[in-house]
This record gives sequence, C-alpha cells and structure tokens, in this order.
Amino acid sequence: MYRDAEEIEREKILLCETSSSEHKLSVAPEIDIMEYCRKEWRGNTPVAKRMRKGYEAVAQKFASIRRVRGDNYCALRATLFQALSQATQLPSWLQSEDFTMLPENLLSKYDWIKQWQLKQKLGRKMGEIHDEIKEYLILLRKKWKNISEIKGPIEKQEACDKLFKNEEEEYSLYEALKFLMLNTAIELYNDDKNGRRVPVFSWLLFARDTSSNPRQLMHNHLNHIGHSGGLEQVEMFLLAYALQYTIQVYRLYKYSTDEFITLYPNDPEEDWPVVTLITEDDRHYNIPVRMCQETML
Repeated sequence: MYRDAEEIEREKILLCETSSSEHKLSVAPEIDIMEYCRKEWRGNTPVAKRMRKGYEAVAQKFASIRRVRGDNYCALRATLFQALSQATQLPSWLQSEDFTMLPENLLSKYDWIKQWQLKQKLGRKMGEIHDEIKEYLILLRKKWKNISEIKGPIEKQEACDKLFKNEEEEYSLYEALKFLMLNTAIELYNDDKNGRRVPVFSWLLFARDTSSNPRQLMHNHLNHIGHSGGLEQVEMFLLAYALQYTIQVYRLYKYSTDEFITLYPNDPEEDWPVVTLITEDDRHYNIPVRMCQETML
C-alpha cells in the first residue's frame, strides 16, 4: 500500500533534478497546476481523463501546485507545510503551559510508550525518550510561533521553504506530530471508555484488529509512519484532531463522486483553520497554492 525504498528514491531524484541548490527541498517550487497536469497525465485512458477533469476542477480554485517529496512522511509534510504557510497565531493547544510536559506525563501513566520508535539516532538510551520528544515539541512551538509572527506573505513563505530544507528540524517536527496523534488517540480512547461522546472516526480507529487500543495503535501504525508506512484514511482524521485543523483534500481519482472533496473531520469545528491538499491515490499528497481571485472574493 505504501512506497518502497526504490520508489521513494526515484521520487527524490525527480524532485531534486532541477538544481543542486534544491537538493534537500521537501516541497518543490510552484508550477501552474494545469501545466503540471498535462505533464503527468498525457494519455487517453479513463484514469487519465478523470485525473485531468479533477485537476481542471481544482484549477477553478487554485492556480498552482507544489509537489511534495513522496516518502512516507508525505501526509504530515503537506499538512504541516500548509498550516505553517498560513499561520497567523499560535493555536491554543500550543500555548498551553503543560504542552511540553506531555511526554513526561504520558510516560508516567503508560510505561509502554517507552517503546516509541524515534527517528534513527545512534547512542540513544531508553530513558532519554521523553527528553527527546520534549525537544521536538519545543521546536514545533518555536517554529510555529516564529513563522506565525511574520506579517509579509513572501517572507512567511521564504521562512517555510527554509524550514523544509532543514532535514534535521523537519523530521523532528514530524515526530512531534506523531506524538500529538498518540496523545489525541489516548484521550479519545479514555473518553469512550468513560462514556463520553467521541467522533465516529474514533470508533473506526479502534475497531481495527491492529489498533484496538492506543498501545496497538502505537506499535502497529504510528511507529511505522515515515519508515515503512504512511497515514491511512482514519489516521488523517486523527491528525486533524491532533492539530485542531480541518484538512480538505481534493481526491482526484474520486472526481465526479461525493468523495471528490473530502474533509477530515467531516464535521469540523467552525473555528478550526482549513488546509487544502491534493491526492491522486490517497498515498501521496501535493499542495495547491495561489487561490484564484474570484475564489478569495
């Protein structure tokens, strides 16, 4: 279902072939969305025709597209890039005083979190896990705060591009997002067990044989994100709840169906900001940019 090492490597080469200065750029420069479509879908197969129709529909709203590096962090990368690109303030959950205490607090209650799979780093001791995750959370708050305080759209975009060229910081942010997803899953699981109302996707999340509880979710899913797997559909809902953002996705292969534009969650809170992504297959996500003037009005 997800991308093997060879396919990911081909994607990196394709993304980076324009110039050596863009070698580590995780989100490629923008290109006209219909020009991109014509390059990608030249044939006359039913699939190609549907994709072109899908891109034409997206082009009514957005003028350009930015291609996102296609490794197994793809959904996290596209969502975070869009969120930071339009950030004007820190989300309330990032302002919480106990935000950076999350790893310590959770590890004190759930010993199994010590088996959290951090990004590859030599010489790490198990006891350092909560300190390392805390560093990731601090970095997330710092970067979000710094970028949200930039007023000019050009300067804000330059700051995002710079961040997503820094592999060390970029991947640390994804680990922070994954941990926030685990925290949200634990909250939802406990709410359901205590008879509180939970969103429908939470039932689906824990109805899977491989994630009947948060521990299994961590072992069988979250630990694999970025390594051997990406986000499944139900985990897109979890990401949205963790960030308190609505993720709107143009699912091009679903063109002319009710699922062409899918919202995660499908009943979002009114005050949640919206980020928009494009996918051709629910595996790889790209970013639409430059909202058309008519749409903005």
